[in-house]
Amino acid sequence: MLPGDKGPGDKGTPVIQFRNVYRTYEMGDQILNALDGVDVEISRNEYIAIIGVSGSGKSTMMNIIGCLDRATQGEYILNGTNVGDMSETELARVRNRDIGFVFQSFNLLARASALKNVMQPLVYRGILRAERKRIASEALDRVGLSDRMNHLPNELSGGQRQRVAISRALVGNPSILLADEPTGNLDSRTSQEIMGLIDELHKQGQTIVMVTHEPDIARHCERVIKLEDGKISSDSTSQDLTI
Repeated sequence: MLPGDKGPGDKGTPVIQFRNVYRTYEMGDQILNALDGVDVEISRNEYIAIIGVSGSGKSTMMNIIGCLDRATQGEYILNGTNVGDMSETELARVRNRDIGFVFQSFNLLARASALKNVMQPLVYRGILRAERKRIASEALDRVGLSDRMNHLPNELSGGQRQRVAISRALVGNPSILLADEPTGNLDSRTSQEIMGLIDELHKQGQTIVMVTHEPDIARHCERVIKLEDGKISSDSTSQDLTI
């Protein structure tokens, strides 16, 4: 089973709750609401795409979900805990324990092997090196990279680098996988391979929230949330997607 497997998905359990969430920025004399009163719930084992044009608020929403930013107003409840009440140290712990990040640009350590990149999140958990190596090796094996563990990122293809990034995101068994344009730097064939892997993770119980501007990628998801001007303009199944 892949890391991140939760067993049978309990879709009645809210993992993410936004209650009237605003994220406000001051730009000179103007106030910009990047998020403008967003209410949403995401349950365990959901597979969700957040879509919208540039400036719609989707990246801001992703950053708040990932505890990289805070709401200016409203509540963000993550696994039953109000994120607004957390200290910076607690937020860092939550990012390491509960959230796995996959980025368009991979964000791998250039001078570290695939194995060491995947081991990195486990360092902050106090796990001994031999155990970190074992866990990371198994994670890479599960995404088909057992023969590339000692390769540096520049020795890997784009698809292989994204597989390393996915392994790193999942190695700590997070409750949520956040994917920000995960196929944005990949060709169409490799994009489908990576989406096939992400689809499989969902089938095995992983909660996935993905930002994308590509309709074909969004259609892999079960649910699509569309943002316009910081507000949710639609929240429907991917079969209803019309962008």
